[in-house]
Amino acid sequence: MGFVAAALGMLGYALVDVYFISNLPDFIDKGINDKNTEYLRYAPLFVVLIFLLRGVCNFVASYCLNWVGTHIVQNMRQQLFEHYMRLPVSFHDRHSTGELISKVTYNTEQIKQATSKALAVLVREGVFVTGLVVMMFYYSWQLSAIFLLIAPVIAVVVRFVSKRFRMLSRNIQTAMGDVTTSSEQMLNGHKVILSFGGQQIESKRFAGINNLTRRQDVKMEATRAISVSLIQVIASFALAFVVYMASYPDMLDSLSAGVFTTIVGSMMMLLRPLKQLTTVNSEFQRGLTAAASVFEILDHPVEQDTGTTELTGVNGDIRFEQVNFSYPGHDKQVLSDISFTVPAGKTVALVGRSGSGKTTISSLLPRFYELSSGDIFIDQHNIRSCTLASLRKQMALVSQHVTLFNDTIANNITYGCTEPVSEQQLQAVAEKAHVLEFAAQLKDGLNTVIGENGVSLSGGQRQRIAIARALLREAPILILDEATSALDTESERKIQAALNELLKGRTSIVIAHRLSTIENADSIIVMEQGRIVEQGDHATLLAKDGAYAQLYKLQFGEA
Repeated sequence: MGFVAAALGMLGYALVDVYFISNLPDFIDKGINDKNTEYLRYAPLFVVLIFLLRGVCNFVASYCLNWVGTHIVQNMRQQLFEHYMRLPVSFHDRHSTGELISKVTYNTEQIKQATSKALAVLVREGVFVTGLVVMMFYYSWQLSAIFLLIAPVIAVVVRFVSKRFRMLSRNIQTAMGDVTTSSEQMLNGHKVILSFGGQQIESKRFAGINNLTRRQDVKMEATRAISVSLIQVIASFALAFVVYMASYPDMLDSLSAGVFTTIVGSMMMLLRPLKQLTTVNSEFQRGLTAAASVFEILDHPVEQDTGTTELTGVNGDIRFEQVNFSYPGHDKQVLSDISFTVPAGKTVALVGRSGSGKTTISSLLPRFYELSSGDIFIDQHNIRSCTLASLRKQMALVSQHVTLFNDTIANNITYGCTEPVSEQQLQAVAEKAHVLEFAAQLKDGLNTVIGENGVSLSGGQRQRIAIARALLREAPILILDEATSALDTESERKIQAALNELLKGRTSIVIAHRLSTIENADSIIVMEQGRIVEQGDHATLLAKDGAYAQLYKLQFGEA
């Protein structure tokens, strides 16, 4: 409805201008040449009414088109944001955060420019040009016939320029993604840059990206300027032709002063809308290119949720059967023939050198990635047959890379809870995870806003909030990926006591680098290059004097 009103407003604006110009012959011939004072007396009223109507049409067109444009961008940004959350983890692995953020911010803004400013000029000036040409043919088709020759030439120029604009727009959007990525990396790694004196390196890297963006913008402006000048030169030939034809006596006899002035004036007036149409073409092509890049993301298939089984009342039996896995787009096999069982309520620890595949196993259980082959079962249910939401609801994950939101400590602990959490529950989990120890020293306690990703907290404090979040979830399956890696010895001992209490009655997969934290595990799986090389409890594996014993001796020696 808003777009229809905008279109009518733009149409009315252009037609009012054409109607005003079409009355110029009568004004000159009747009013000026014939000295018709009665006619001239009503001319001021006509001018005021025309421009009043023109102003109303302009307001309706501008307001409604902006309303439509902002709604389109709002909806598109929302769709893009929600689509990002539904895309598989493998998609985010392949695309930089800066590139994806640039599509939400810069690319959608380009679409807004195309749907408001560019579209307004295209419709309004397009109708105005068409109206002027039709009027000129009505008054003198002989003088206006030149347009039949120059129109195809202008069309060829516009087509060539449009292709050039689209190519440059793609380059600019890619460059803007690089600008965002570089800026994000610098801000996230600010401490590292300062520590290693990398300011010059980052400055030089950003300067190269920044200069590339500038060059693309200069090329865009150069193309725009050349096309505008070229089209105006072509239009000048039409004007010269009209003046030349008017020099013939026969033509002079058939034209009144008003008609001739109107045709010449109309040709002069055509230069401005032709310039605007060519200039705004770059904005329009930018918008089309931006829309194509956004729709490319929106068309990307979301995470496949083909399961139909709703997991409820899970005991926590886990079984891996001959699991093989390679990351999407990579040939290297990360896991090979992984088979093990975790009985309900038991704790299995995964140990091994970095890159042995421990964290990959923890990512396969909640189906962040799909298996290359093999099966994983929970309580005899193949996880492929389970709905993603119900599957992930049975698990609480605490990773070594803690993600916190720019919110209060309390809201970070209760993040994702569908039911209201009482103050007593919140205090209980905060105490068990030793969050209260440092929160009590803060001005607002658990209601303290911690900044982006908990920037105002230490690594150990952030880890404790993540553990409190997992405690509150009360899921039957726990995945602890280096959950105590960022804690000092005293905090680790306190958290370990809380975790030991939490682990009772729950199935747990614990990934640990410090072997001292998993000595009490029911079973320890030793991994090497994506394979299981040993399995057993702490005492049994030490007695074997194999890979586990070597790791244990190595850490003991380091201690």
